[in-house]
Amino acid sequence: MTSTLPAAPGAAEAPPALGARRRWAVLGVVLAADVLDLVDATVTNVAAPTIARDLGGGAALVQWLGASYALALGVLLVLGGRLGDKFGRRRLFLVGLGGFTAASVACGLAGSPQLLVAARLLQGAFGALVIPQGFGVLGATWPREQIGKAFSLFGPVMGLSAVGGPVLAGFLIDADPGGLGWRAMFLINIVLGGAAFLAALRLLPRDRGDRSVVVDTAGSVLLGLAVLGLLGGFIEGAAHGWSAVPIAPIVAGAGFFAAFCRRQRVAPHPLIRPSLLRNRGFTAGLLLGVVFFAAVAGLLYVVSLFLQEGLRMSPSEAALALVPLSAGIVVASIACYRLIGRFGRRLVLAGLCVTLAGTLSLLALVANSGVDVGSWDLGGGLFVVGVGMGTCFGSVYDVTIGDIAPDEAGSASGALGAVQQLSNGMGAALVTTVYFHTADGGRGAAHATVVSLAVVAAVALVCCGVVRLLPRNAQETHGS
Repeated sequence: MTSTLPAAPGAAEAPPALGARRRWAVLGVVLAADVLDLVDATVTNVAAPTIARDLGGGAALVQWLGASYALALGVLLVLGGRLGDKFGRRRLFLVGLGGFTAASVACGLAGSPQLLVAARLLQGAFGALVIPQGFGVLGATWPREQIGKAFSLFGPVMGLSAVGGPVLAGFLIDADPGGLGWRAMFLINIVLGGAAFLAALRLLPRDRGDRSVVVDTAGSVLLGLAVLGLLGGFIEGAAHGWSAVPIAPIVAGAGFFAAFCRRQRVAPHPLIRPSLLRNRGFTAGLLLGVVFFAAVAGLLYVVSLFLQEGLRMSPSEAALALVPLSAGIVVASIACYRLIGRFGRRLVLAGLCVTLAGTLSLLALVANSGVDVGSWDLGGGLFVVGVGMGTCFGSVYDVTIGDIAPDEAGSASGALGAVQQLSNGMGAALVTTVYFHTADGGRGAAHATVVSLAVVAAVALVCCGVVRLLPRNAQETHGS
């Protein structure tokens, strides 16, 4: 799920003040673009098995469908924000939204697994141009005393989008409009993305940007190569065995990551300020976020695979079975907005414990009943997991930035948002690697699901031990 943590306004020149009606219209455009991003990030949770059966590509395609989008978005998110500061937020928003829509068409027309993954990478890359501009536009067009009202809508809207994405995908696949099948869930963006583009063209205020802003393109390229090398090697190794073919990109990825870390120490304008990494609370929160968000992203994929491959549900049935989990995320995310200031890191611990409890309940159900378990039986555990996830979504990063300096807020927000996306991509690939490797052992979808859930539960337990390293409280501006 895309982070709703607002990024600090950048260096771009602020557009003139707008009237109330225009401000709300601008907010609608920004929300529409974010909804498009989140829906397309989540549609493959349900659609991946159907796409793999149609195009071939097997387990590797299932893993790459979600990972490619999230990785491109995460790697380029901070860079996209800097480009908006330099060349103007309106311009980058329109370029990103137009490119996102074109990449969606490419996804819908893809005739091979390779072309589809490439198109998903383009979707994520253009999404990384859109998302940071939205927060910047709102920060520049809404009065400071009212900006909280605008940002307060992001949690509920994003939560509903997280529900809507898989449901939309499931029903479009089963409805098969025009014989398009799964392709319809991408091609519908011609209408949705086109409408959002025209609205943005009409409503977003012009801004010239600040050409003196320095963009660390080299850092972004090194990070992208590192992540793609490491993850590609792991996926290839899990799918086809550990020969020199998967080991080579892993070694190369490790080398690129070392070069990225060195770049962050010496670059005049690094993607992540070195001072942030010297802050124990921030570093602990960053690591906790990486591990936790990766685990739960993998959990979503594994449950969807179990519903379709183990319980033989159709895509729309699987999407509806996942609604309790999404509902739990929405409920908890909204509730945490009011609770984080009072409970601070204790709320993070509560969310982790609830996630652990829900995961263990699902594990016990599948271990005891196997493929005979009903969707209604799973609903309670899924809701509990969703409540735990939503509690953490609404609290981990607010607490992580609890004791950073005000002038570090922009860098911290961008880094955390990027890390969340990278975690989503890595988790979708790595946890499903556990699932497919275990399923290939001949013991079926139920056993593979049990093993995968045990991995997620172990990760949640480890994260509980890290909470004491976080700052005690969130920043006051996130409190009440």
